[in-house]
Amino acid sequence: MSDALTHDRIWRHRTPRAQLVLWLFWLIVVALFIYCWNVMTARTMWVFVHDAPQAAQDLGSRMLPPRWDYMSRLWKPLWDTINIATLGTLLGVVMAAPLAFLAAQNTTPSRLIARPCALFLIVASRSINSLIWALLLVSILGPGLLAGILAIAFRSIGFVGKLLYEAIEETDIKQVEAVTATGASQAQVLNYAIIPQVLPTFYGISVFRWDINIRESAILGLVGAGGIGTQLQASLNVLAWPQVTMIILVILATVVISEWISARVRHALI
Repeated sequence: MSDALTHDRIWRHRTPRAQLVLWLFWLIVVALFIYCWNVMTARTMWVFVHDAPQAAQDLGSRMLPPRWDYMSRLWKPLWDTINIATLGTLLGVVMAAPLAFLAAQNTTPSRLIARPCALFLIVASRSINSLIWALLLVSILGPGLLAGILAIAFRSIGFVGKLLYEAIEETDIKQVEAVTATGASQAQVLNYAIIPQVLPTFYGISVFRWDINIRESAILGLVGAGGIGTQLQASLNVLAWPQVTMIILVILATVVISEWISARVRHALI
């Protein structure tokens, strides 16, 4: 009798109760998606959506061909954009490195005061987009490259600080114990056991952030923070679509080159 019951059992991936819970979960997800879609499209004018392919085709015909002779006016804004990204990255890295050591559990001098404050600054930097930083700084400092450099720097603090303090916390404890066993001070342990381990990661993070900042600095000019984005905004204001195409191509080429440089440098350092 027991053998017959054993043969009659059917294996199921989930129990009936688990399957019911799964179905209820997906039902809630679909209902939530439908609700959010209705909220987002409540004020959508569908007549424009239906006309979007024709409008895109018309805009594309106006953007082509690019105005190649406009390139002579883009060299200086492009150079400004590269300077914004480079100087902003350097400034952000300089400010992020001490915060990372304060935020890491194995290097912070105080887990009750210094670490929470450092983590707060890192999170605050990461939570605000560079474009918002630029808007705030332009209103304080006025339009120009300085606002763009500081916007890139403030945004970079959170990115570099978070990845760096995680790398510090993942250092090999055996090397730290070996240096400590020699009677080294805390500063010597930091200098000879921790920093050499995180230095390659630090270089890689910095170069990677510079690559990201090249892309972000290209649009900061839209809010008056200098760079090639200023030319883009001026061309958009006068509906000079061939110039817009040329600027987009220059930005694309710059990003591709910076990506290649970043990959080669990180490969050489790490």
